[in-house]
Amino acid sequence: MSTILSKSIRAGVDIGGTFTDIVLETPSGQISTKVLTTYTRPEDAIIEGLLAVCHKAAISPSDIGMVIHGTTLATNALIERRGARTALITTAGFRDVIEMRTESRFEQYDLNLVLPEPLIAREYRYTVKERLLADGSIDTPLDTDEVIRCIDELRAQSIQSIAVGLLHSYANPVHEQQIGAILAEHAPDMLVSLSSDVSPQMREYERFNTVAANAYVKPIMASYLERLKSRLSDNDIPAPVFLMHSGGGIMDIESAAAFPVRLVESGPAGGAIFAADIAARLGLDRVLSFDMGGTTAKICMIKDQKPKTSRQFEVARSYRFKKGSGMPISIPVIDMVEIGAGGGSIASLDAMQQIRIGPESAGSEPGPASYQRGGNRPTVTDADLMMGKLDPDDFAGGSIRLSVDLADRAIAEHIAAPIDLTHARAAFGMAEVVDENMANAARVHAVESGEDLAGYVMIGFGGAGPLHAIRLAQKLHINRVLIPASAGVGSAVGFLKAPFSFEASQSLYVRLSDWRQDAITSMLSALTAQARQFVETSVPDADIQITAKAYMRYVGQGWEIPIELDAGWCNAPDQGAITRLFEERYSQLFSRVVDGLDIEITSWTVLASTPIEPAPPAKPADSYQHETSTRKRVMADLSDGSALDAAVYMRASLAHGSLIKGPAIITEAETTILIPRGGVAIQHDDGTIDIRLDGNPNNDGDADHA
Repeated sequence: MSTILSKSIRAGVDIGGTFTDIVLETPSGQISTKVLTTYTRPEDAIIEGLLAVCHKAAISPSDIGMVIHGTTLATNALIERRGARTALITTAGFRDVIEMRTESRFEQYDLNLVLPEPLIAREYRYTVKERLLADGSIDTPLDTDEVIRCIDELRAQSIQSIAVGLLHSYANPVHEQQIGAILAEHAPDMLVSLSSDVSPQMREYERFNTVAANAYVKPIMASYLERLKSRLSDNDIPAPVFLMHSGGGIMDIESAAAFPVRLVESGPAGGAIFAADIAARLGLDRVLSFDMGGTTAKICMIKDQKPKTSRQFEVARSYRFKKGSGMPISIPVIDMVEIGAGGGSIASLDAMQQIRIGPESAGSEPGPASYQRGGNRPTVTDADLMMGKLDPDDFAGGSIRLSVDLADRAIAEHIAAPIDLTHARAAFGMAEVVDENMANAARVHAVESGEDLAGYVMIGFGGAGPLHAIRLAQKLHINRVLIPASAGVGSAVGFLKAPFSFEASQSLYVRLSDWRQDAITSMLSALTAQARQFVETSVPDADIQITAKAYMRYVGQGWEIPIELDAGWCNAPDQGAITRLFEERYSQLFSRVVDGLDIEITSWTVLASTPIEPAPPAKPADSYQHETSTRKRVMADLSDGSALDAAVYMRASLAHGSLIKGPAIITEAETTILIPRGGVAIQHDDGTIDIRLDGNPNNDGDADHA
């Protein structure tokens, strides 16, 4: 095979809690597969899947030119507290910052409130004498001898990784860099993370927590990435590996090993990119992305064909939907809500004998009861099987044979019998609870973002997404649901559509009344060079686009709003222009500006990114071909659980303009699509199944395009 053709073959790999999804992109099209995730050695499932898709495509593994990978390994390590033995070195007097948190309480009146434990226990937090002022000037020089004395204690505690977070190091990293140099000389076997590298932003609690998280997962990710490279090489796949980061871009494997905290939410970010591409193809401006896999469900709002982004999010919330109850991570991230609601989520009864779903998951080991792998507790997949949504003989392309008897037994024992329900009614109750959980999450996310979901279009994907998207849309009063081609492996497809990018950040405090032109120009130049360097390391000589954001507020306010800046402004910062941009954005959000108050900028970010190839527009059908089916399956009605005779179609047999009236089931290798009673589905030329719940194929459901 020619070098050019070989380089055009790319593989997207998404490791989920239950399945590992593989998508091979070749000049002739995409080929995909799903294999069960191997928890102890995730790279085993990757190799199995890559070899399987290469066999399907009739190519050699050595023909793969690039592997783009997303993983939940870092996220799971933080949630399950399975990271390395980690220590924190900080400024004297600030040892307990990560335990004291901030003054915010997520349950204001709960006298028995239990705060999450800090990631690093107090006995592993060390202090050194040094002090920087807020402007970066040195008040107290670093006591280097004290740092050296710490090393003996670190060795005695068998510390593997060290986080260094000093007060005001975002303004001047000199003391952190000195500590890093001392540790490199005297403890070269320990991995080191500096907060001035990982998250150089003001607010010490968030910054210290972010560098602690980076250090906590760094040894695990470094070991995993090395094993992955070795296994790929052993299997004749010498392709370079790139990682999807949480901000929606791709970074090289060396950067990923240095900043593994940026891999938190990497898989879900690929799903949001996938949904944004579909939105662009169909010209939709208000989209709700719904990604449901085997372990979790992710919901993201996409406006103007771009996923909503943030510079901070929380991992491992101890109180569901309660902002502030988790672990804050200050990195660029696609803003979404994630809950423990997937096909493998386990159902149970609480003290009030009410059905509860998740967040515990059966995963892939042992998996749902119906998988016949030793699981005996009922899961959402077992309920879906009992409701007739799944074909037991053709699940996951026939690779897994589902047992209706085992699913029925698990639901009967743990749910139906204790609360005196029929088995069918118990399965329906389980599905209703998980769908309502996801609807609540979507409502909260919309309210927190100041959005009304009326007029939004839902894009459903993931292995379980098309099974539950319709009922979720009904609960949210959304009329139109899109199920794209390759929906079952959507996140892995999203990896192949993402740009190479890196976002550099820096806190530089500026009041507009005291404009610091030289300092701003110098800082933006340094951030641009840093961001460019990361991207050019992955793709030398690439066409790189530069955009920036300034985080601004009125003096006296507690939080900032992001103001987008183009490359031209970055080259020649203009006080008047940024003032106008801030006032315009503030007026959009709050309907007014505040006269008489000065404006301040607290932080800046610069994003370097390769261009995104424009999505070719989909061609709506100008005429419909009513499809007929010779197959039927009994399926429970999504809204009341009553039995329906649903027609069954193979997705591969549908063509552009195919029209299907519900109730119906459309099957494919990676997922199953449901059409409700009274609904209608149309197939677009790009393979997207377009479902209108009101049965009107001409009601597009998007208020901006109605």
